[in-house]
Amino acid sequence: MQEVRRRLSLDNPWWRAGSGIDPEEAGWPRRAYFPHFSRLASETRVRRAVVLIGPRRVGKTVMLKHFIQSLLDNGVPGLRILFASLDTPLYSGRSLESLVQAFIEMHQHAANEQLWVIFDEVQYLKDWEVHLKSLVDTYPQLRFVASGSAAAALRMKSRESGAGRFSEFVLPPLTFAEYLDFAGVEHQLINELDDAGSSGRYLATDIDALNREFLNYLNYGGFPEAVMNPVVRANPARFLRQDIIDKVLLKDLPSLYGISDTQELNRFFNVLAFNTGDELGLEDLSKHANIPKQKLSDYLEYLEAAHLIRRVHRIDENALRMQRARTFKVYLTNPSVRAALFGFVTSDDEAMGSLAETAVWSQWLHDTDTSRSLHYARWKSGRQTLEIDIVSLNAQTQKPRFAVEIKWSDRIPGQLQELRALRELAVKHPLARQPLVTTRTYTGQAELDGIAIEFMPVALHCYTIARNLLRTRN
Repeated sequence: MQEVRRRLSLDNPWWRAGSGIDPEEAGWPRRAYFPHFSRLASETRVRRAVVLIGPRRVGKTVMLKHFIQSLLDNGVPGLRILFASLDTPLYSGRSLESLVQAFIEMHQHAANEQLWVIFDEVQYLKDWEVHLKSLVDTYPQLRFVASGSAAAALRMKSRESGAGRFSEFVLPPLTFAEYLDFAGVEHQLINELDDAGSSGRYLATDIDALNREFLNYLNYGGFPEAVMNPVVRANPARFLRQDIIDKVLLKDLPSLYGISDTQELNRFFNVLAFNTGDELGLEDLSKHANIPKQKLSDYLEYLEAAHLIRRVHRIDENALRMQRARTFKVYLTNPSVRAALFGFVTSDDEAMGSLAETAVWSQWLHDTDTSRSLHYARWKSGRQTLEIDIVSLNAQTQKPRFAVEIKWSDRIPGQLQELRALRELAVKHPLARQPLVTTRTYTGQAELDGIAIEFMPVALHCYTIARNLLRTRN
């Protein structure tokens, strides 16, 4: 126990007068989600623990440290704050309550004193959800915050055992807007239009420079550590692959989802990551991978719960879901995962079209309500198969609100006849805003058979989605 107390003192430098969090961590920009998280975690009037969930390497630990610094800045004495990372070997086998008791005894805290207890990497403690729920009930004067990277397992257990006692907060990968802010180039590359009625619209000051940053975002920019640390940035596969992929697929309790063959799960995820944005069918996948369909369904469920992929469902020209949908699309929730697995892409790489599409989808995933409304459309029109990458349906009417075709090319504005799918959808369903086609560098408008179509560079479109969503969130 003496060694435990020594380690706790080492991990809580703010117990010493005048000390705060690590200067390097203090120097990192705060995630755009921080104000919302801080308000939730600071709410002491509700007896609930906050459980911070998210994929690995998206900045959960640093956000916890930033929260500690905000408590200190707001006058909370350092001696009232405990931070314990449960992946520390010295804490192995110890209960959460034993660490809380050690903290209270070390500083002789009174029974009615308001204290802050923060557990990082809580998934390393067996039955953590039972322990945490018990602590919430036993210590009403303590505010508990926990985080973990085993997203699928954490979410399952917090909902099973923490009902009424846990508040979940999901931290996604960096948006493109956050990436530009972290990289320190947002203000020099983006101007907000201030014309009347144009709130939330932006211009790129240098589209070629913005595209270079967009390429960086696709290759490593979903991970704050890679953006801030040049060593990690130079070789994300070496520094990130094991944590992002191996631990999630091989160690983070996939058995909870009935998965025993983690090597097969790993191979399957590699196929999905390489082909992000492709349309898939369980029948064809099962034959190709020689894996039973039920097993594939279990794998897809786990990977989605682990925040690694997102399945998107198909609608037809009438905006109706297929009664027996045999196909769907799968996107990485973080486009940078592909580079961590298979290496960097260049601007002319064959994968850029799919990665640009993945990047747009990954921005929308930061808004749960809107992302649920998004589908892709595909239908037969005569001998031709027509497809639209994104169609949003109104939650009440289930009619299309907007439609987007995603391209990493400037060819389409000169080939409007290739936009027949957009025209047909817009003629059949009056849209709330005009159809959008993304490009590589071109900005403008065109008219196709009376339907106005907007063109915007895909990098600027990603920024616009992210910045406007983050504004409404905070």
